This record gives sequence, structure tokens and C-alpha cells, in this order.
Amino acid sequence: METDEVYGRFIAWLKKSWYGVPRPEEALPLLRVRYTEEEAALLTGMPFAPKPLEDLARLKEMDPERLCEILDRMARKGLVFRDEKDGIPRYGVNDVFFGMRTFGWPGRTDEASRTVAPPANRYWEHGFLDPWEPVREKGLRVLPIMETVENASGVRPYEDAVRLLDSFNYFVVTVCPCKHIKNLDPDEPNCPYPAEVCLHFDKLGHYIVDNGLGREITKEETMEILKKSAEAGLVHGVSNQQEGIDTICNCDPCCCMWFTALFKLKHSSSLTPSNYRVRTRPEMCLGCGLCVKRCPMKALHLEKHSEATNKKGEAAVPDPEMCIGCGVCVYKCKSQSLKLEQREVVHDAPRTGKDFAMQFMMDHQAAQARGKGAS
Repeated sequence: METDEVYGRFIAWLKKSWYGVPRPEEALPLLRVRYTEEEAALLTGMPFAPKPLEDLARLKEMDPERLCEILDRMARKGLVFRDEKDGIPRYGVNDVFFGMRTFGWPGRTDEASRTVAPPANRYWEHGFLDPWEPVREKGLRVLPIMETVENASGVRPYEDAVRLLDSFNYFVVTVCPCKHIKNLDPDEPNCPYPAEVCLHFDKLGHYIVDNGLGREITKEETMEILKKSAEAGLVHGVSNQQEGIDTICNCDPCCCMWFTALFKLKHSSSLTPSNYRVRTRPEMCLGCGLCVKRCPMKALHLEKHSEATNKKGEAAVPDPEMCIGCGVCVYKCKSQSLKLEQREVVHDAPRTGKDFAMQFMMDHQAAQARGKGAS
């Protein structure tokens, strides 16, 4: 079989996943270096949901031990998902969206990784993010920094980092794939923000550690990473669902896929906002501008204000439509003139991952009906 035919069939198969393959012609250079021809051929036709090894061996007409060896190697590359049920190994093909993240998690800097990074970065900004433009629910929802919320008693469990961490049993950290793809690309400037800041839990965490894609940490270390990220001005982004949460990312404005979508690709939004919004107290503001500098959404600016009491006569003024309720500006405010307050209309996250996927599909169907759908 010709090489072009192998990858063509593989792309056709990946298109059947929930995410599909946006702009296949842009994805092809990445797929060629991310998957060998043999890997692409083997994974074509293999289920996306993990299935027992014996079932896959029958499907591929291969010896189970030989297939297990190959799939385990691909799991360590982040190409397939591996777990166990009742002691029986199961494998499933990682879709394009998940596979883009698994590439960056281990933070590898070997020659193979450096070869993958440039086409991955090109695809990142030329097609990969297209499916997110028409949807209301993004893959991550802003998790407010709890210290910045004015009245924390009414915070929902999925927006409370402390309660979330109490619900997990296994804690893992990986390198941020957004940063890693940029940092390995010689045509891109290095990201100045901390890199090992993506947090994962329980089942996903075990997959990551078992395959050398990240490392296990304690709950206390997890809390310290959240604190370090808040200090650095990173936005906490949590899996956008109420149940089955497995990830808290710490997103920066220069590399994060969601901010790239907003600022470079001109999507209508970045992460799904939290249920909070910044409120300013002009009479307490020092006019130092630190909050303006820290805001990842450029949702604050200084202007002359009649209630300002500082020497400049200026105060921070928010743009309510741009604020995503992260608390990054509030966290370092010396005058305590900023706080997060609950929005007038509360918007709950989808209850489960299935609910999220259904909303994603519904939004795409509506966009396609309007002639704006991404495929």
C-alpha cells in the first residue's frame, strides 16, 4: 500500500472520532511525523473506546502478545489510551484532540519531539482549533482563585479547587502541551511562564504515569502548583463538567490554545468563564496598573476617575464582557480594591462528559445550519 494511501485511510478513520480531523491537508504533515506508516496502518479501524486486547488481536488478526508489545509502545508515545479492567488490558485510539496534548505532557526534548513540534505548532494555528469557534462550552472552564472571591460560601463544588482536590485519590503533574509545542519550535519565542503545571487526577492520572507521560505528586504538591501558578498569573482551567473532572490546567496568555483561539484566530471567546466577574473599588485603587498588566483577557484599563484618591487620579476600570472571572488580577492587588463577585446570571457546567459532548455536537449542527460549521 502506498504511503499516501496509508495516511489517507488513517485520516478517514480519525474523522469518525468525536473531534474529527479539522482541515486534513493541514494535519497531514503532523500525522506523518507523529505516527510511523506502520502505526497509522495498525490504528486504522481500531476502536476509539478502549477494548480488551484479545478483541483487538482478533480484529487485527495478530498474535495477542505481539500486539500488546506494539500497543504498549504506542501508549508510551501517547498514541493510544491504555487501561485495565478486571486485570485485562484494554486499548483505544487517541483522537486528534487528545493526541495533541499527550505529545506535550512528558516534556521530551529529543530529536523525535523536536521534529514533531514545528508541524504541530503550524497545525495548532491552522485548523486544529477550528471546531471550538462555534461552540458555547469550551474544553476548559475557568476555575476562580478562591482567595479572590468575595463571598466563597456560595461557590459551586466544581468551581472550588479545595473541594475538587478533596474528591481525588491520585494526583499527577505534566508539562503544559501548549507551552511545550511553542518552546520546541525554533521559530517561536520561548514561553516565560512555568511549564510543569498541568494537573491530572485518578484514571487519567494513572494512564499518564503508567506510560511515562508525567509524574505522580501529592495533594500538597498539587496545591503548591496551584499557588505557584496564581503567583505567576496563570489561569486555572478545569474540565468543563460537574462530574468526572480529571484535569486542571494552568493557562498562560501567550501559548494557551484557548487564548490563541481568541487573540490570534479571532474566535469569539477563550475559556468558558466562571460564574464570577471582577468588581472594582475606585476609591481604594492605587493606580499602579499591576492588575492591567496581569489580566490575561486585557479586560482592565486605567482611566481618570472621579472617585480615585491616589495622586494620579486614576483607577482600574473593567470591561465586564471580556472578564472571565479568573481572579488573576485580584490575587496580587495590594490595595484590595478588586474582588470577584458572582455574576447576575449563573451558568452551570454540563453535568457529565457525555452532556458536554452532546452540547458540542448540538452547537456544531446549529453552526452548520448557519453555514459556519467546522469539520
